[in-house]
Parts: sequence; structure tokens; C-alpha cells
Amino acid sequence: MAWKCGAMAGPLGPSLVRPATEEFTKEAITALRAGKVIAVPTDTLYGFACDACSLGAVNRIYDIKGRQYTSPLAICVGDVHDIGKFAVTDHLPHRLLDNLLPGPVTVVLRRGDSSILEKSLNPGLNSIGVRVPDSNFIRLIARGSGSALALTSANLSGKPSSVDIKDFENLWEHCAYVYDGGVLPSGRAGSTVVDLTSMGKYKILRPGSAAVETIEVLQRHSLIEDKVAS
Repeated sequence: MAWKCGAMAGPLGPSLVRPATEEFTKEAITALRAGKVIAVPTDTLYGFACDACSLGAVNRIYDIKGRQYTSPLAICVGDVHDIGKFAVTDHLPHRLLDNLLPGPVTVVLRRGDSSILEKSLNPGLNSIGVRVPDSNFIRLIARGSGSALALTSANLSGKPSSVDIKDFENLWEHCAYVYDGGVLPSGRAGSTVVDLTSMGKYKILRPGSAAVETIEVLQRHSLIEDKVAS
């Protein structure tokens, strides 16, 4: 992914804006383990990320965004095979997740009793949205962190999503680091969110940027659309 990094003005100054390249992953992981929030590019939008198992860090993300604590956060993991540590996947057709991910898709799955995810994340919900972005930098960070990352768009709640770090420059001061991956090409639609909690069925919760491709994969695996009203 291309990046641009120069002497940038703003609350952080140029020293805490980094290119989203592999040489800075250890620094990012250290910040996450210390309970900090970082801003990172994904394959759709810029996001705020923190350790999903740190209640303090998760609460910090809500505070930064001005978001209601009742609005759930998704998690990001480094690889598809990691999803089973945090959510129930054994009801899904063979290789379905491998065909959907990595990519601009959030899969909503049941957490289940065996999930190692902290109960403090999205309390009261028995499901969790999971991402494996097609973005090398954030996947390296997720792998190295030894945990899942809580992930949400880098913007104030209700405001337009960010495809450039300048779009959320007013929020830089709340981050340990801002990692610059350049202007993201996907537009502002965000990921396609699909509910896969029911065996043999799917429900598109948000069309996002890959709805057509996602539905094609789901139907190829013989899933049918759940049209029952929520």
C-alpha cells in the first residue's frame, strides 16, 4: 500500500505520525499492549484500534469517538484461522471464511462459551463482528499483539468516515500514534457486514463496499438469505 509521510502539522506534530510500514509494527504492538489507542489504515477506511481485552483502552475509543457505550465494536484478527478463538465457526460451510477473508467484510458470529474474548467488550451481546482486513500492516500488528484488536472507524460518531489521516486530524491528539497509509482508494462505504450466526443462512446488515462479491460467495456455499425482519 502506498503511503505519504512528511512534516505534518497538527496536535501530534510530525514525530508521532508514522508510515504504515512493517518497520513500525513493533512500536505499534508495544503501544497496544500498554493500553493505548492507535490509528491505522485498513482495506476500507482508517480506524482506531486498541487491545480488545483492555477495558480501559476500549472505553478510550468510545470517548474519542463520542460514541454510545451500547454501540458494539468489531474486532480484528491477523488470520482467518484465528477467528475460532473468539467466535463460533463450526456451523459454517468448509472454507467459507477463507473465501470471504481477508477482505472488506465484517462477519458477525456468536461468541460462544469457548470465546477467549473479554466479557467487558460489548457486554450483553452474544455475537461479535470480526474483521481480517486485506491490509498487511494491521494484520501484522494483530498477529504480534497476541490478542484481538478492537476496531472502529477513525471519526467522530455520526461524522463521515476517514480515507485520509487529514480527515480526522482533530482527533490525532488522542492517539499514541497515527499510521499513514496514504489516501485509501475504496471510498467511504466501509466493510460489508454480514450476519452468519444462523446455520445455513446469512443476513446483510450493511451493504458496504463488497456486497455483491460477498453475496456471490455466500450463495456459492449454499447459504440462503434470512429475510425475517429483525
